[in-house]
Amino acid sequence: MDAHPWREFRWYAGQKHYSGTYWSATERRHIIYESRLELTQLLFADFDRTVRRICAQPFMLSCDSRGRTTRHIPDYLLITDSGPKVIDVKPRRRLSQPEVVDTFAWTRSAIEDRGWVYEVWTEPEPVLLANIRFLAGFRREAWFTGELLAGLRNCSIDGLSIDSVLDLSSEWPRPLRRAALFHLLWLQELRVDLRQPLTSSSTLSQEN
Repeated sequence: MDAHPWREFRWYAGQKHYSGTYWSATERRHIIYESRLELTQLLFADFDRTVRRICAQPFMLSCDSRGRTTRHIPDYLLITDSGPKVIDVKPRRRLSQPEVVDTFAWTRSAIEDRGWVYEVWTEPEPVLLANIRFLAGFRREAWFTGELLAGLRNCSIDGLSIDSVLDLSSEWPRPLRRAALFHLLWLQELRVDLRQPLTSSSTLSQEN
């Protein structure tokens, strides 16, 4: 899925939106975003193990209605295990605005007519976001040696707390093991209840 975003953006003094690039572990390259909320949802897409590809601003849709042509560029196209999924990101407070309702309605119709999935994403739960944002700091596989990760993968971790796992005997320094453990949580090879605050006493489980 080699494609450039449909729309380019520029930074300028006094701009009201917050745009930038995010290095995606899924894509192994940078992906653009045009707001903090889009960045937030990029984290969630990158964390989702069913997502194989992520493309920002993938295409332009047009709709002829009431004698005029309306155009819309969706925020993201995800290629998932179950098929393509088109995403628009919008603050919850704006979802009831007539223009937004109308645009998303005909966009949904156009996307679903192709047999694809269309979703509108808004603000996530604060605790869940904080946890995924934290784990995203450990997403780069190149930072971890195979031996370090294998040492954790070979441990019997089910039911142990994060601190208890780090207390297990190992040749690797504790800070390295801690970072590697969070990398495995990012990969979801280890699991924890991310709807609760992530602490040293959080209980871990291993992927079956």
